[in-house]
Amino acid sequence: MKGMSVIVKKVAQLLSAMIFVFGMYIITHGHILPGGGFAGGVLLASSFIVLILAQGLGYFQLKKQREMTSLLESLSALIILLLGFSGLFAGSLFFFNNYLPKGEPGELLSAGNIPIYSVLIGIKVAATLFTIFLALTIYKEEVSK
Repeated sequence: MKGMSVIVKKVAQLLSAMIFVFGMYIITHGHILPGGGFAGGVLLASSFIVLILAQGLGYFQLKKQREMTSLLESLSALIILLLGFSGLFAGSLFFFNNYLPKGEPGELLSAGNIPIYSVLIGIKVAATLFTIFLALTIYKEEVSK
Protein backbone atom coordinates (compact mmCIF):
# COMPACT_ATOMS: atom_id res chain seq x y z
CA MET A 1 0.00 0.00 0.00
CA LYS A 2 1.48 3.32 -1.09
CA GLY A 3 -0.42 5.59 1.25
CA MET A 4 -2.62 8.58 0.66
CA SER A 5 -2.15 11.87 -1.19
CA VAL A 6 0.69 14.27 -0.50
CA ILE A 7 -1.63 16.68 1.34
CA VAL A 8 -2.86 13.96 3.70
CA LYS A 9 0.71 12.80 4.32
CA LYS A 10 1.93 16.29 5.23
CA VAL A 11 -1.07 17.00 7.46
CA ALA A 12 -0.58 13.61 9.14
CA GLN A 13 3.08 14.43 9.83
CA LEU A 14 2.14 17.74 11.43
CA LEU A 15 -0.76 16.23 13.37
CA SER A 16 1.36 13.29 14.51
CA ALA A 17 4.02 15.62 15.91
CA MET A 18 1.41 17.63 17.82
CA ILE A 19 -0.24 14.47 19.19
CA PHE A 20 3.16 13.15 20.29
CA VAL A 21 4.08 16.36 22.13
CA PHE A 22 0.68 16.49 23.80
CA GLY A 23 1.06 12.84 24.86
CA MET A 24 4.43 13.60 26.43
CA TYR A 25 2.88 16.59 28.23
CA ILE A 26 0.08 14.40 29.61
CA ILE A 27 2.56 11.77 30.79
CA THR A 28 4.95 14.19 32.49
CA HIS A 29 2.19 16.19 34.18
CA GLY A 30 0.04 13.18 35.13
CA HIS A 31 0.63 13.56 38.85
CA ILE A 32 -0.47 17.22 38.80
CA LEU A 33 -3.23 17.30 36.17
CA PRO A 34 -5.82 14.76 35.03
CA GLY A 35 -4.26 12.13 32.83
CA GLY A 36 -1.06 10.26 33.35
CA GLY A 37 0.70 7.24 31.93
CA PHE A 38 -2.26 5.48 30.37
CA ALA A 39 -3.82 8.49 28.64
CA GLY A 40 -0.44 9.77 27.47
CA GLY A 41 0.56 6.32 26.24
CA VAL A 42 -2.59 6.09 24.15
CA LEU A 43 -1.74 9.46 22.61
CA LEU A 44 1.84 8.41 21.87
CA ALA A 45 0.69 5.22 20.16
CA SER A 46 -1.95 7.10 18.16
CA SER A 47 0.68 9.53 16.87
CA PHE A 48 2.57 6.64 15.27
CA ILE A 49 -0.63 4.99 14.05
CA VAL A 50 -1.67 8.19 12.24
CA LEU A 51 1.68 8.22 10.42
CA ILE A 52 1.35 4.61 9.30
CA LEU A 53 -2.24 5.08 8.14
CA ALA A 54 -1.32 8.13 6.07
CA GLN A 55 2.06 7.02 4.71
CA GLY A 56 1.18 3.41 3.97
CA LEU A 57 2.50 0.13 5.22
CA GLY A 58 5.86 0.47 3.48
CA TYR A 59 6.81 3.68 5.30
CA PHE A 60 8.16 1.83 8.34
CA GLN A 61 9.78 -1.57 8.35
CA LEU A 62 6.83 -3.06 10.21
CA LYS A 63 8.22 -6.47 11.13
CA LYS A 64 11.29 -4.96 12.78
CA GLN A 65 9.16 -2.35 14.55
CA ARG A 66 6.92 -5.02 16.07
CA GLU A 67 9.89 -6.77 17.63
CA MET A 68 11.26 -3.49 18.98
CA THR A 69 7.95 -2.39 20.49
CA SER A 70 7.48 -5.79 22.07
CA LEU A 71 10.95 -5.53 23.63
CA LEU A 72 10.22 -1.98 24.83
CA GLU A 73 6.95 -3.14 26.37
CA SER A 74 8.65 -5.95 28.27
CA LEU A 75 11.53 -3.77 29.48
CA SER A 76 9.20 -1.07 30.81
CA ALA A 77 7.18 -3.68 32.72
CA LEU A 78 10.38 -5.10 34.19
CA ILE A 79 11.59 -1.67 35.29
CA ILE A 80 8.20 -0.92 36.88
CA LEU A 81 8.45 -4.13 38.89
CA LEU A 82 12.05 -3.44 39.89
CA LEU A 83 11.09 0.05 41.09
CA GLY A 84 8.18 -1.46 42.98
CA PHE A 85 10.46 -3.92 44.73
CA SER A 86 13.02 -1.19 45.40
CA GLY A 87 10.44 0.38 47.72
CA LEU A 88 10.70 -2.74 49.89
CA PHE A 89 14.46 -2.40 50.12
CA ALA A 90 14.46 1.35 50.81
CA GLY A 91 13.70 0.77 54.47
CA SER A 92 9.95 0.25 54.22
CA LEU A 93 7.62 -2.72 54.41
CA PHE A 94 5.51 -1.48 51.50
CA PHE A 95 5.63 -2.52 47.86
CA PHE A 96 5.82 0.58 45.59
CA ASN A 97 6.88 2.75 48.52
CA ASN A 98 7.37 6.40 47.53
CA TYR A 99 10.88 6.91 48.91
CA LEU A 100 12.14 9.84 46.78
CA PRO A 101 11.83 13.41 48.10
CA LYS A 102 8.33 14.80 47.60
CA GLY A 103 9.18 18.43 46.71
CA GLU A 104 6.74 21.34 46.71
CA PRO A 105 3.07 20.60 45.95
CA GLY A 106 2.01 21.70 42.47
CA GLU A 107 5.55 21.64 41.03
CA LEU A 108 6.60 19.26 38.26
CA LEU A 109 8.97 17.30 40.51
CA SER A 110 6.64 17.10 43.48
CA ALA A 111 5.58 13.49 43.77
CA GLY A 112 8.65 11.36 44.43
CA ASN A 113 8.48 8.12 42.44
CA ILE A 114 5.11 8.77 40.85
CA PRO A 115 6.37 10.70 37.77
CA ILE A 116 8.82 7.88 37.07
CA TYR A 117 6.00 5.33 37.20
CA SER A 118 3.86 7.56 34.99
CA VAL A 119 6.56 7.72 32.31
CA LEU A 120 7.14 3.96 32.43
CA ILE A 121 3.41 3.22 32.24
CA GLY A 122 3.13 5.62 29.30
CA ILE A 123 5.92 3.78 27.48
CA LYS A 124 4.31 0.41 28.25
CA VAL A 125 0.84 1.45 27.08
CA ALA A 126 2.19 3.09 23.91
CA ALA A 127 4.32 0.06 23.06
CA THR A 128 1.45 -2.35 23.75
CA LEU A 129 -1.09 -0.50 21.61
CA PHE A 130 1.41 0.04 18.82
CA THR A 131 2.41 -3.64 18.90
CA ILE A 132 -1.24 -4.66 18.62
CA PHE A 133 -1.75 -2.29 15.69
CA LEU A 134 1.39 -3.57 13.95
CA ALA A 135 0.40 -7.19 14.48
CA LEU A 136 -3.01 -6.54 12.92
CA THR A 137 -1.60 -4.64 9.94
CA ILE A 138 1.13 -7.21 9.30
CA TYR A 139 -1.45 -9.99 9.49
CA LYS A 140 -3.72 -8.12 7.05
CA GLU A 141 -0.79 -7.58 4.66
CA GLU A 142 0.19 -11.27 4.75
CA VAL A 143 -3.40 -12.47 4.25
CA SER A 144 -3.99 -10.18 1.28
CA LYS A 145 -0.89 -11.47 -0.58
